[in-house]
Amino acid sequence: MHRATSLLAVLGLSCAAWAQLPNQPGSFRFAVIGDSGTGGRSQYEVGARLAGMQKKFPFQTVVMLGDNIYGGQTPKDFQKKFEWPYTGLLHSGVKFYASLGNHDGLAQQSYKLFHMERRRYYTFTPQEGVHFFAVDSNRVDQAQLAWLEQELAKAGSDWKIVYMHHPLYSSGGRHGSSLALRKLLEPLLVKYGVAMTLAGHDHFYERITPQMGVCHFVIGGSSKVRVGDCRGTELTAKSFDRDNSFALMEIDGDTLHFQAISRTGKVVDEGSFQRPPVPEHVTSTASNAAR
Repeated sequence: MHRATSLLAVLGLSCAAWAQLPNQPGSFRFAVIGDSGTGGRSQYEVGARLAGMQKKFPFQTVVMLGDNIYGGQTPKDFQKKFEWPYTGLLHSGVKFYASLGNHDGLAQQSYKLFHMERRRYYTFTPQEGVHFFAVDSNRVDQAQLAWLEQELAKAGSDWKIVYMHHPLYSSGGRHGSSLALRKLLEPLLVKYGVAMTLAGHDHFYERITPQMGVCHFVIGGSSKVRVGDCRGTELTAKSFDRDNSFALMEIDGDTLHFQAISRTGKVVDEGSFQRPPVPEHVTSTASNAAR
């Protein structure tokens, strides 16, 4: 515990001058981390960086993109690889919402600080008009697909963000795009007007050129980094694979702002995009369901 506390105290000071997102009153702010649970120094440094930034950019939600706990997954492992690195955020009341990666045991569903509530896949609405859908990309069966379609339809014209471990699009040399998963999920994303997907698995940051109207991000370097692994293909709008990274995002009305930030606090990518138009059949379906 002393190690985490001292890192927060030292590194938190260096976050004070960081340039923030628009930070508008009433907007919804959140952070994104992926492949984070090593328990190593880089995880503690990223956790300290996030805690420092949260003081001026007061997000209350962190989305976790899988591989949340590498190796042993005993109660002590959850302390070392989650509770201690993010102690500053947890003490500020920030809630973490996890999805499962290929290194994660199913028992993580019951860990209360991951807010999965014993579910492999689930949805949550942290603010009116914003819906997150956590997908278990390790085991996508017909039951999960039926659940996802039903929940996407119910969300109507609101912001829809799908997150999981395996990326539908990636320029990674080690893993790359999950083509089978894309075949299953992309028709639903397009049909129901999903704005964005978030995934990890490849240990770097990459923003994909929008595909069929959907924005895709790979954010898998929050504790591990595979230097030089992002190959910079025609898919790549921006990438960073030189150091650990995470992302901060803000939804303000119909606009989503984002910044990708390195372990040292450098902004390595930033921008914004508009919520995509939702097909008429989706809004009518959601309206009928609400009656």
